[in-house]
Amino acid sequence: MLDDRTVHRLRGLRVLVGNTPLLAIEYRLDGGPPRAVYAKAEHLNLTGSIKDRMALHILRRACETGALRPGGLIIEATSGNTGISFAAIGRALGHPVAIFMPDWMSEERKALIRSFGAAIHLVSKDDGGFLGSIRLAEELAAQTPGAFLPRQFANDENPVAHATSTGPELLAQLRSQGLAPTAFTAGVGTGGTIMGVGRYLQREVPGIKVHPVEPANSPTLSTGHKVGRHRIQGISDEFIPPIVQLDALDAIIAVDDGDAIRMAQALAHQGLGVGISSGANFLAAVRLREQLGDAAVVVTVFPDSNKKYLTTDLLRDEPPHPDHLAPRIELDGFRGVNRVCDVCFDASDPASAPALATLTGRRP
Repeated sequence: MLDDRTVHRLRGLRVLVGNTPLLAIEYRLDGGPPRAVYAKAEHLNLTGSIKDRMALHILRRACETGALRPGGLIIEATSGNTGISFAAIGRALGHPVAIFMPDWMSEERKALIRSFGAAIHLVSKDDGGFLGSIRLAEELAAQTPGAFLPRQFANDENPVAHATSTGPELLAQLRSQGLAPTAFTAGVGTGGTIMGVGRYLQREVPGIKVHPVEPANSPTLSTGHKVGRHRIQGISDEFIPPIVQLDALDAIIAVDDGDAIRMAQALAHQGLGVGISSGANFLAAVRLREQLGDAAVVVTVFPDSNKKYLTTDLLRDEPPHPDHLAPRIELDGFRGVNRVCDVCFDASDPASAPALATLTGRRP
């Protein structure tokens, strides 16, 4: 049973997470006719990333089950955004937070975690990098009575967070415009977004395609292990997470990191300040839109904002490359289609069932 203080804080946080707008991004490819793909503006969440959804959901469930007790230390290994989300939301709920992160992540990510009052432990390549971060987080948890490890890469509540919020929101927003999605695509970090949204859409929209995205420079999903290096922070870490089930997904789409950087820069020049993985997701969506034909409705997510990449290659000139897709795309602007509703809802909360049924046209 949750105490009144925790319930109050969780309700206050829920209003700040999710219920993000759907954007129609209008473009022309090679001077052709006008097209559009759709993206959830996840950079408008509390800390500026889609990871807020997963962090809030996991911490709420941990509070409900007693896995996280008042004052318990929250410990997580992360490539950045998840650490920021757990730092902010964990501190808002009154918990100390310790984050383990590879030391080559952007300076903005490190500074943001510190700014929320969390302890940050940076792990070098020699000390194991990302896998070392997970190992050290596990070791600290074993030494700390009452500690809680979210284990984002293996926690089934990660995709559940998206199957009960991101997916239903997305579908309701499209249906409000008389549209049905043909395909969904997104980069794979933990895999929570692609698996959770994909699972929901596959149940609700028979025949929909669900395509994971990875860097062409480091095709971890395609090879089964870390290969090469890339600059799309937040996706394609050093292994395939346990929650990722590739046999439940369609073909992997590979995007060059330089192409993703150029696309994110172009989106920012239109007023959409999003991160490098958003550029990659947009390119994958455009590629699918062209493959699937004029009637296709392709949707993706913009996972975070550009504010976490101001000291990275995102703000540097990217050399031209003959195979890049971004220079062939002329952006015609974007429009916000809608938010989900005037009252924020959570599909996993029974009290929200009437609002969700109204939005999706389905009874609970």
